[in-house]
Amino acid sequence: MSENSNQRPALTGRERQFADDELIVTKTDKGGRITYANRTFLRVAHMTEAEALGTPHNCIRHPDMPRVVFKLLWDQIGAGKEIFAYVLNRARNGDYYWVFAHVTPSRDMGGNIIGYHSNRRTADRRIVSEIITPVYKALLDEEAKHSRIREGMAASEALLGKVLRERGQSYDQFIFSL
Repeated sequence: MSENSNQRPALTGRERQFADDELIVTKTDKGGRITYANRTFLRVAHMTEAEALGTPHNCIRHPDMPRVVFKLLWDQIGAGKEIFAYVLNRARNGDYYWVFAHVTPSRDMGGNIIGYHSNRRTADRRIVSEIITPVYKALLDEEAKHSRIREGMAASEALLGKVLRERGQSYDQFIFSL
């Protein structure tokens, strides 16, 4: 998918997998455009290096991923912090794959954020099916109740905050308790 393409592949319902001892690695510039992608990413995302480089990283965004999770991600890394998250991605051919992502800011010698680095491991299937999928579905349902994206994200963010308060956990505590 080229940077100029707004097309998203139709969902196939097929899952792509990678081994537990493999890492998916990408780096992006500050605007989120891919500057590096390892072979595992290219294989699992079903992309060539030429297709990946320069393309916005959200080219692999799956529509069943709540927008609020990406808001949280960008809020954290934009503030110079790391984040861990379960993410459902869409490969270029419409297949899907789950990852457990660790995203960190990349800095220059002066400490300024110049981009982002993401390592992804296989996601624990039990955690995805029993915990993450129901939470993400509730967040997506909340987002869908609103005609404006920002209103939907705000409502979804409030719902996520409520879930975390009920658990007595921060987002990070929640993720690491799974």
